[in-house]
Amino acid sequence: MSSSSLRSLLAQAAVRGVAEARAHVFGHVLNPTGQRSAHKILRKKFIGEKVASWYPDDIQKEDPMVVQRKEQERLSKLEMLKRRGKGPPKKGQGKKAQKRNK
Repeated sequence: MSSSSLRSLLAQAAVRGVAEARAHVFGHVLNPTGQRSAHKILRKKFIGEKVASWYPDDIQKEDPMVVQRKEQERLSKLEMLKRRGKGPPKKGQGKKAQKRNK
């Protein structure tokens, strides 16, 4: 009986040794317990730079015509709001200033 347990123990050790050697030769990560690990995700190449290269540079920050048009739209909207009485108050005439003056 003890010889069969010794054989099974030696067989398990041999299998474990072969698995370790195979992992070392082929560059695999040995995980005999089967626990979850992030190795599968971490071994992938980073793709951020490749994805960023698909898109052109930010045109809104570089083109002065786009910046000028946005500023003109902002000013026209502000003027329209002021005509309706909905624009921002002048400096020193907001809610806080009115509470302070009471």
